[in-house]
Amino acid sequence: MGNLPRDRVVPDYPFNCSCVDFCGPFMIRYKNQRKGVLHKIYICVFVCFVSKAIHIEIMSDLTSDAFIATLKRFFSRRGKCAKLYSNNGKTFVGANKDLKRFLKLIEDSDDNLAGFLSDEGIEWKFIPPRAPSSGVVFGKLRLSQ
Repeated sequence: MGNLPRDRVVPDYPFNCSCVDFCGPFMIRYKNQRKGVLHKIYICVFVCFVSKAIHIEIMSDLTSDAFIATLKRFFSRRGKCAKLYSNNGKTFVGANKDLKRFLKLIEDSDDNLAGFLSDEGIEWKFIPPRAPSSGVVFGKLRLSQ
């Protein structure tokens, strides 16, 4: 077995080094509506590398503006993180088109997300595809309804 990554074993502030993953879409009905109109939402899950604590945020869609707003809410509640990892394999819940939508969100041509991350001083890293030791935090996390 290889050595664990430095970010996972060095004591640090909570959520200073975290990973982000999406699950969904989920169809919800707002409580006080007369007719039950279904709305599609996504759940953004942040996992602390050191303690494996989770932070859950709700997103209305998979656009760069919605993801930046989610990151701002996460930073206001948990503080800014120095490193943010994301999954680029096929572990996203849903079909391959959701994965392509997420990759398009990150590599968007208008550079909204890249500009926001560079302004905040956050280093974004992708785990290697099909590397079981790198995605242990993603693989062990199971959300049930």
